[in-house]
Amino acid sequence: MAVCRRLARLAANLQDPRGVAAFQRLCGVEVPAGWAGSRGPVANGGSPSGGRRHPAGNGAVSGGTAAPQRWRRPRRNSLTEEDGCQEFNTRSRFLYYLFSLGTELGNELFYILFFPFCIWNLDAWLGRRLIIIWVWVMYLGQCTKDVIRWPRPASPPVVKLEVFYNSEYSMPSTHAMSGTAIPLALLLLSYGRWQVTLSSPLIITLLSIFFSPQQDVIAGFLYAILILIVFHPVVDLIDDFNLTYKYAPLIIISLHLALGIFSFTLDTWSTSRGDTAQILGCGAGVACGSHVNYMMGVKLDPPLDALPLSLSSLTVTVFGKAILRLLIGVIILLLTKIAMKKATIPLACKIFRIPHDDVRKARQRMEVELPYRYITYGVVGFSLMSVVPCIFHFIGLS
Repeated sequence: MAVCRRLARLAANLQDPRGVAAFQRLCGVEVPAGWAGSRGPVANGGSPSGGRRHPAGNGAVSGGTAAPQRWRRPRRNSLTEEDGCQEFNTRSRFLYYLFSLGTELGNELFYILFFPFCIWNLDAWLGRRLIIIWVWVMYLGQCTKDVIRWPRPASPPVVKLEVFYNSEYSMPSTHAMSGTAIPLALLLLSYGRWQVTLSSPLIITLLSIFFSPQQDVIAGFLYAILILIVFHPVVDLIDDFNLTYKYAPLIIISLHLALGIFSFTLDTWSTSRGDTAQILGCGAGVACGSHVNYMMGVKLDPPLDALPLSLSSLTVTVFGKAILRLLIGVIILLLTKIAMKKATIPLACKIFRIPHDDVRKARQRMEVELPYRYITYGVVGFSLMSVVPCIFHFIGLS
């Protein structure tokens, strides 16, 4: 009982938004004078009601006019049309852009560059296993959010620097989970296969603290390590099954789809549901593409006699071909994504008889969001693993 009480007190202390606000102030985040006292706390997903003029105070010069302040607003959420009214300023541009970069390393832009570069230019064997771990880490993290339903810290006193994830619950931080699991898995899987001397497994975790509640980052870090402990020993078995079992594509598609349907039943609509379907679709597409490659005899893995791999043989020609592969391949993936999005949303609306005049509203229905995300990113994952490498072979870039 004493242990339970201590854990309860620890959880309460970690959930206290004043700690997050203090860290933001330490990093130079400022708000208009009187902002924190002008209204009560805003809970998960809340936003201020209307704008307000900023009285002279922050940056004011004694006996003179107020020094000009460059106030920022959070970026608009294009999916929900939510636009943060809360304005803020940062004393350190370096820290602001550094932490902004850190959060982007947990978003789609990073994944659509990192995983293709790894598979097309470094080691497809390593890329496949990283994606398997990434899918399970992110899926369990997103589902755990909807089970625990821990709201984001109250604002004020916390300053909301972005509103895209306002509709999601906060704990555990999937940015921290991804930023912990991917570098650690990269280090573990590369050991003995690559000549590696240095790794930085906490880069995204450390950078995301600026934008994320502290308890979420701690929980995400520990949760990712736990999932990695469970799944790392069996990742080879999963990859071998995806490659060699005759009916692997049928099982992969059915399992990932069932997991997506289950996740959509945990709570009401939020951006996490679409992200979950997107991750599952990408994982299913990559696994099916790997199976097709194996059955067709397309070998992307480096030969065993080339191990351990090293970057010491990097030349200007090799580097140029790598960049060219990345540019051409990512363009193909983006075009594939756009084409599939244009096709799947109207088709799903037509099949389930849902009005699609307002696409944003239609996408908040499971009948539209799940097939759109799952099919679109499933095709993107399949193209990443099978179609694009075949195009590279055809044009002489393999």
